[in-house]
Amino acid sequence: MSAPALTTTARGFALLQFQDSNGVGCSLQKSSAAMEDKIWLGCNDADPKVLKPGEGWVPVDMPADYLATTRMHLTRAQVAELLPYLQRFVETGELQHN
Repeated sequence: MSAPALTTTARGFALLQFQDSNGVGCSLQKSSAAMEDKIWLGCNDADPKVLKPGEGWVPVDMPADYLATTRMHLTRAQVAELLPYLQRFVETGELQHN
């Protein structure tokens, strides 16, 4: 897993790029939403696959105009709601109190 790299988008918004534990490219990006502060968080590409017997998971050819949403568009309030769960996971490895 590579270290997170903080850059900016072509439009000047903060962009943190990193890989998850499977090596999948992910990002945390400040959104351009004008009415409310938001971030984008998630993997960069959907990478669709299908399970084929005897072959395992194989890539699916998608049409050129195919779109799959892979990132969450979160408000500050939504991030605040998630923080206690993320902090608990950091501290205990669990999402709920034991």
